[in-house]
Amino acid sequence: MALLKVKFNQKKRVKLAQGLWLMNWFSVFAGILVFSMGLFLKIELRKRSEVMDNSESHFVPNSLILMGILSCAFNGFAGKICYDSLDPAKFAKWKPLLKPYLALCCVFNMLLFFVALICFLMRGSLESTLAQGLKNGMKFYRDTDTPGRCFMKKTIDMLQIEFKCCGNNGYKDWFEIQWISNRYLDFSSKEVKDRIKSNVDGRYLVDGVPFSCCNPSSPRPCIQYQVTNNSAHYSYDYQTEELNLWRRGCREALLSYYSSMMSSMGAVILLVWLFEMSVMVGLRLLHTSLESIANPEDPECESEGWILENSLKDTFKSALENLKKLGKFNQVEAGAEGAEGEEGGKTPAITTVS
Repeated sequence: MALLKVKFNQKKRVKLAQGLWLMNWFSVFAGILVFSMGLFLKIELRKRSEVMDNSESHFVPNSLILMGILSCAFNGFAGKICYDSLDPAKFAKWKPLLKPYLALCCVFNMLLFFVALICFLMRGSLESTLAQGLKNGMKFYRDTDTPGRCFMKKTIDMLQIEFKCCGNNGYKDWFEIQWISNRYLDFSSKEVKDRIKSNVDGRYLVDGVPFSCCNPSSPRPCIQYQVTNNSAHYSYDYQTEELNLWRRGCREALLSYYSSMMSSMGAVILLVWLFEMSVMVGLRLLHTSLESIANPEDPECESEGWILENSLKDTFKSALENLKKLGKFNQVEAGAEGAEGEEGGKTPAITTVS
């Protein structure tokens, strides 16, 4: 028994073809939207590529760009088929291509669904990429005179100001690295010497943060040096008082920004996928309804359209049998080639005896 069998007359077939033609052009615009989202996400990721550890995060935007291009191509082609289906003479040239095209549509929709899932599941990979990238970026913050790293200070400062964050996981991350360049340290000063000597790695570590960590909304002037020294500031207790520094780490801020963006894109792609699936189902019904016309010379006669010629169970069984036959055929071919090889090997031996 055919799956989703529908009876069609000439009027219904024409309406279906016209509706599908319109839906395909909507799908072309949806493809442009998917392409634009991928391009926007790629630009946003590239803006902060210096604080990302690898290029794996670009898999999502690259996939969106590719799927957008394919969507425009597939749906533009389907629109032409639907338009020509109104004329039996024009539709005849498309008949041999429809089955392979529908198979490609199935693959395309599977890939589109996969990309939508990836948009929701990229959070873990993105988190590790940002954590390592920010750690390296903070390490190179002081290298303002080193070629290839001189931009890192500006990048980190702009990032902390824009996203209202400080450090990787929090402001205390700055206490663990030397973020002030040796160029701006007075090595004749006893304080500087003592701090460097007290550190195993010979680094100048302070309980301070860059100016970009300061919260301008705080009524108190920014305390960015000696943050943990209560006696250095009047009426101050860093453990109980609300600091005038950004509390949130930049990893969390960036992760929240990109995750919400990709989740929104994933939701849009799921809607596009549902729309594409409905277009594919409609095209299959149109294809089968036109193929099952009893008298091609009488276009007004009734016909039947379906999604699958047999039930899901029978279709699955048929597919398994075809796979088994294909496997047996390959085994027979491999056996025949082996036998030919053995015969070829024996022939020279007989010739030698002669």
